[in-house]
Amino acid sequence: MQELDPKTTKRAAAFELWMNAPMPMVTIFKTFDVANLVRISRKHGCKFNMLLCWCTGKAASQIEEFYRLPADGRLMQYETLAVNTVVAAKDGGISTCDIPFSKDLQQFQRDYLRLTQQVCDTGQAYDLSRESMVIGTSALPQCDIDGAVNIYAGFYNNPFLIWGKYRKRFWKTRLPISFQFHHTQMDGGHAAQFLEKLQETIRTLNVK
Repeated sequence: MQELDPKTTKRAAAFELWMNAPMPMVTIFKTFDVANLVRISRKHGCKFNMLLCWCTGKAASQIEEFYRLPADGRLMQYETLAVNTVVAAKDGGISTCDIPFSKDLQQFQRDYLRLTQQVCDTGQAYDLSRESMVIGTSALPQCDIDGAVNIYAGFYNNPFLIWGKYRKRFWKTRLPISFQFHHTQMDGGHAAQFLEKLQETIRTLNVK
């Protein structure tokens, strides 16, 4: 990662306005059509959560704001992305696992399965935050929720998605997702663009 001079970027005004704001996080809620992911998961034996994490990384990789992150009063530039997931460890606790994003779904799946199993076995987090801009996720697949607002601690400024159990009714399969981001990193328009790209990626994903 590399430190940027905020004044030389398109986020200069946002940095001045929001970097030191007491509550700079914004949360948007959107309900997604995830029928295609459910179909692929069942047909090919892929984990639904893995597929959604990959789609998240794919959509984010097309938006330049995701490669910059406000941290410790600075604006940092990254070359790569990672998607974080929460893992239940064998000792009964939970830990986090950063999966390096790859445009190759099969490579991402191999990394996802290997790294989440490693974290499950050891209970130790796998952290890529010094080399990649990490997109946080938290899945509550047993919970029927409309969304959630994550805590703002002042030191974890990364974008974050939370979802629960998808809902099936007739021929539709829907999943509400909440997306939280730091206003210094992006504006509402960028966030909305990301969510549209995420839906497009979910709908058009094709696994042979």
